[in-house]
Amino acid sequence: MLLLLISAFLGVVLYEVPNLIRNKYWRELVVFSVLFSLTFMLALLQTLGFQIPSPAIGVDYLVEDILHINYR
Repeated sequence: MLLLLISAFLGVVLYEVPNLIRNKYWRELVVFSVLFSLTFMLALLQTLGFQIPSPAIGVDYLVEDILHINYR
């Protein structure tokens, strides 16, 4: 499963990055790299069996406790 994950992400990199470099989209390449790295790390952790917390809990805490917006 790990090999499949790595090959899938490598395929995306080999497809997207050369066009960004060829067209000199440096800022887009940086944003792509950051988001892609975060996505890869999350997918890798999930593949290895780590428990990843739900982002909905964090958003709920932000909306209700910090911004004091009640949507219920």
